[in-house]
Amino acid sequence: MRLNKYLAQTLGISRREADEYISSGRVKVSHAEIVRQAGLGEQVLPEETILVDGERVRETQNVYLALHKPVGYLSSRRSQGGTPTLYELLPERYRMLKTAGRLDRDTSGIILLTNDGDFAQRMTHPSYVKTKVYEAVLDRDLTPLHRQMIADFGLQLEDGRSQLGLTMMSDRRHWEITMSEGRNRQIRRTFGSLGYEVIGLHRTQFGPYKLGGLGVGEVEEVPCVY
Repeated sequence: MRLNKYLAQTLGISRREADEYISSGRVKVSHAEIVRQAGLGEQVLPEETILVDGERVRETQNVYLALHKPVGYLSSRRSQGGTPTLYELLPERYRMLKTAGRLDRDTSGIILLTNDGDFAQRMTHPSYVKTKVYEAVLDRDLTPLHRQMIADFGLQLEDGRSQLGLTMMSDRRHWEITMSEGRNRQIRRTFGSLGYEVIGLHRTQFGPYKLGGLGVGEVEEVPCVY
């Protein structure tokens, strides 16, 4: 196994981060009492010991977790102004996991956590297209013209064009939104550019993972599916 892949799997980082560890001289390989500096592209043998910053790296089992995040929780480890974080909802054994992407404080729904850096990279990097489905509630009815502008043509935001798939649910205030991007607060900014406020936003699907019957604040382990 290549060293960067081994580090990604054991440390829960991406391969790019693993390459940075190696190139910056933080990684060494020990075998038969001989310690050598690791190099990019190096292969790891089963009998070798890997050291990062002088500490032995121990192989751990990858974990993939789905959480039904409630409104009012941050998708980070650090609280801001007393706002709780989603890590407060996790059992102790899962609190070392990292989120694969984020949901803002006012958005609920499915969020994934893992210690597999490659998985997190594949789920969040723009080069790996992942469908995301949301349910949104607007402060007023969406006009047919504005629906066409968003769904058929897209709107120009400060960080690029935003085009969303829209399916009306119970009425013109309630919409199912399908998208493949994940720019910061993209849905809220898209509707906001036309004078609407998104007063409720809930993610029901992220790639192959669906919220299903997972209760608010509940977690479950899920299989690794890219």
